[in-house]
Amino acid sequence: MTFPGRFAIALLALSLAAPAAAQTVETEKTKIRVETVATGLKHPWGLAFLPDGNFLVTERPGFLRIVTPGGKVSNALYGVPEVDVRGQGGLLDVALDPDFEKNRLVYLSYAEKGEGNTNGTAVARGHLTQSLSPQLRNVEVIFRQQPKKDSHLHFGSRLVFDNDGHLFIALGERSRVGMREEAQALNSHLGKVVRIMPDGSVPEDNPFVGADGALPEIWSYGHRNQQGAALHPETGKLWTNEHGPRGGDEINIPEAGKNYGWPIVSYGREYSGFAVGSGESSAPGMEDPIHYWTPSIGVSGMTFYTGDAIPEWKGSLFVGGLARPGVYRLTLDGERVTGEERLLADMGSRIRDVRQGPDGAIYILTDEEDGKLLRIVKAE
Repeated sequence: MTFPGRFAIALLALSLAAPAAAQTVETEKTKIRVETVATGLKHPWGLAFLPDGNFLVTERPGFLRIVTPGGKVSNALYGVPEVDVRGQGGLLDVALDPDFEKNRLVYLSYAEKGEGNTNGTAVARGHLTQSLSPQLRNVEVIFRQQPKKDSHLHFGSRLVFDNDGHLFIALGERSRVGMREEAQALNSHLGKVVRIMPDGSVPEDNPFVGADGALPEIWSYGHRNQQGAALHPETGKLWTNEHGPRGGDEINIPEAGKNYGWPIVSYGREYSGFAVGSGESSAPGMEDPIHYWTPSIGVSGMTFYTGDAIPEWKGSLFVGGLARPGVYRLTLDGERVTGEERLLADMGSRIRDVRQGPDGAIYILTDEEDGKLLRIVKAE
């Protein structure tokens, strides 16, 4: 991003500022330093890295902000679509177009109000201007989850571009009995991973294109509430995580046209204690997760670590925890989870997003009224 002179100088000065606070933590493999980059964020939800070194951060109440490496938080950017801020709804994930440096397109997922008391997950994109007061212009909605429902829960909402430029949207099934059954229905977006082109059109090789009664955007189905998603750096496959009910949080590798079981099978139980669906954890024709947690950790943001800044962690998968706060480092052998380490549990903060930055550090967002952007590096 290129800014006019005095603004660029101001950003440079802020980027050279020292972190506001730091904490040293001993882990299984190495000693790390947790730095506070910024505070005062209102329930931050999604994080993206701008080419100039700044951060784009969404706040669930409906605000998109630019945060500098020195901790300066901008005013809310103009141009964000109107969001329905109720329950778990609001402004959710953010992603940059793969050709952002040429087209400056930013993608946002959010809860969109419908008729009456209904709402649903939507995705819009807009052009981020280069100016003293950056804003989104030419904003257009490229996806709307159908049907909209009267629920304030389970919007899902992670956005991931694959290596061929397709956009994956990991969705929730809106939680309530009578709605969540639609996770198994191919005429509904609830409880699905959808795959679209950046302009919202449908790729011709999607698995249900041309299938009678099926929505062509659907990639996989039978999901509950997906709140983490990342592309495997070697295989290029999409990995997602999703909340179970009372236990049974999952990690899946959604494949084209496959069924991941909810709400027929689950490793969890209803909040009442009764069995979910069939009472079984697996069934023929339904894919098992590659990993699950019982009790639930409240899975959230997810990233594969490929950097050199913390070499001891290279090849690990990181998942944020909301219900059991912390950052979970998973060791992998191919597509098999071989170990787990819970980090930053003593901090006591709900972790909403986890991302690897261009500098090789790990960045996390804490889901709080006074939310923080934190940076994890190796302690010297």
